Amino acid sequence: MRTGPSTSGDGNRASVLAFTLGEPSGVGPDLVLDLHRSGVLASIPYFVIADPEMMASRAKRLRLTIPMVRIDTPAAYASVPHGALPVLPLVNRHLDEPGHVDPANGAGTIEAIDRATALALRSEIGGIVTGPIDKKALYDVGFRHPGHTEYLADLCSQATGRPITPVMLLAGPDLSCVPVTIHVPLASVSRLLTCDLIVETCRIVNRDLKAKFAIPHPRLALAGLNPHAGERGSIGLEDETVVRPAVEILRRDGIDATGPLPADTMFNARARRAYDVAICMYHDQALIPAKTLAFDETVNITLGLPIIRTSPDHGTAADIAGRGVARPDSFRAAVEKAWMMAQSSATAGPLDRSETVSH
Repeated sequence: MRTGPSTSGDGNRASVLAFTLGEPSGVGPDLVLDLHRSGVLASIPYFVIADPEMMASRAKRLRLTIPMVRIDTPAAYASVPHGALPVLPLVNRHLDEPGHVDPANGAGTIEAIDRATALALRSEIGGIVTGPIDKKALYDVGFRHPGHTEYLADLCSQATGRPITPVMLLAGPDLSCVPVTIHVPLASVSRLLTCDLIVETCRIVNRDLKAKFAIPHPRLALAGLNPHAGERGSIGLEDETVVRPAVEILRRDGIDATGPLPADTMFNARARRAYDVAICMYHDQALIPAKTLAFDETVNITLGLPIIRTSPDHGTAADIAGRGVARPDSFRAAVEKAWMMAQSSATAGPLDRSETVSH
């Protein structure tokens, strides 16, 4: 039998994590099975929302002997024998076809996300760790969201009746950073970047670092948009007219924010000691240093949600699925980070399910 508490210190949030596999033709199943076999997550309670037959087939393909035990509720994970993998079964079947993206798997992939989110919103689980999805496969079955994160935000918004702004946090062992604008062309960044967007993003980051990371006084360092943070307007005006006013508003709010800082000097080891999170103005300004410093250990965390959600910072890697060669480092880090956040949230008190930040 598994040991460990079934509820957290606040008596409300369940101390168990739910994993979703994402695209089943990718490495999501491989990573979960490899980590389970290795025992490195033995101190963390978890179960998988998946098709048990698909998981058993993938384990056989990978030459792993792992019994699959079906559970009906998250709490039932505690009764599963040691060494067995607790699986909350999907209604929709998944096919075990590594490397072959089949639209027939789309319904099950969406179902797993829906059920995990619902369990988290009801505090039956402490958090979700999601495997990478293949958006094209989901688009073929009617998925109409830009990505995984936006879909989770929409589910949470529907459940709470309030608009929710999700924020991407890339967290590694030596650097945590947030891009204010994300998957947009570089040519559009200066048009989309506004003082209000920066302020809203930083307020969400500040709030969640307190609630989910137990950081009492978060320090935010805002990167400038232009080279040398604009050199007082001589290299573009955005840093003086957009970024600096946002910093001033944040400081009036009591948030420890500094900037705009030259991006070419704020990611060295000495500079990183001065802040908890770097707030970057566009996608690559955040992801290049994050992935350079810790490519295999960086975790994608969604802030702004009334639940805890982490994900490995890589794609489906369908080309190597089913071969037993996928590295589990990022998925393992995502699990460990979700568990840490669940415990920090329990210490701080239950998350306010109704608290959101509007657009």
